[in-house]
Amino acid sequence: MKKKNMLRLGSLDIPVPAVMGILNVTPDSFSDGGRFDDPHIALRQAITMAEDGAAIIDIGGESTRPGAKSVGEQEELDRVLPIIESVRSVADVLISVDTSKPRVMREAVAAGASMINDVLALQAEDALITAAALKVPVCLMHMRGMPRTMQVDPQYRDVVAEVSSFLADRVDACVAAGLDEGLIVVDPGFGFGKTHAHNVELLANLRQLRVRERPLLVGISRKSTLGALTARATDERLPGSVAAAVIAVMQGTEIIRGHDVKATVDALKIAQAVLEAGG
Repeated sequence: MKKKNMLRLGSLDIPVPAVMGILNVTPDSFSDGGRFDDPHIALRQAITMAEDGAAIIDIGGESTRPGAKSVGEQEELDRVLPIIESVRSVADVLISVDTSKPRVMREAVAAGASMINDVLALQAEDALITAAALKVPVCLMHMRGMPRTMQVDPQYRDVVAEVSSFLADRVDACVAAGLDEGLIVVDPGFGFGKTHAHNVELLANLRQLRVRERPLLVGISRKSTLGALTARATDERLPGSVAAAVIAVMQGTEIIRGHDVKATVDALKIAQAVLEAGG
């Protein structure tokens, strides 16, 4: 049997392709808002995702869906810290915190998170210096605009080139500020300030988004583009989500962020076996 491919991020070794399970402890996330805001239910879901093969669980306390309202720092901490601590105590799985706030980053890492997933790509005040000091892996995501307004007629001359340029600039800025380049992952930000056509174009050209050889994270699970392509409601998008995940991995994506862990893990095992057989 072939040895698993591994992604090295600082002191972390992650088998690839890896599935990052989504755990939104919020009342208003686009797909699962309100389902896991009870800490006991959230913990059970985290354990289930770990048992189903998630390498990472991404815990978020503030919705970033289109039109979402911002959440105060303390409220976000009150949502994420208890579940981070609970998951850390019972499950052998890496924990990522989905946040853009420096204080939340610091306290989440102190509570047991091993990674930061930031939709603002460390552009908030003090976020970059905080991440550099914490010395944990960070995912930098592209977003055009802000959650409240990002889907109001987003425009690009060349979406692939512009997203790639943004990510390259953010990697450069992070390295210049003292963040170890070996800790950086990049995410094109499907659905964050993009039309359906933009999302499809990005998915078709993921190889062009690998800036400075940094690993790719793709999060397209259940998103509206899949609904537009299939005419399926949010809770009926499992086949479309898995198809998009396989397409992403066949183009070299290392981490897939998704809601449906078991089905995604199984599909990616097949995709990886085909990639390995093809050399």
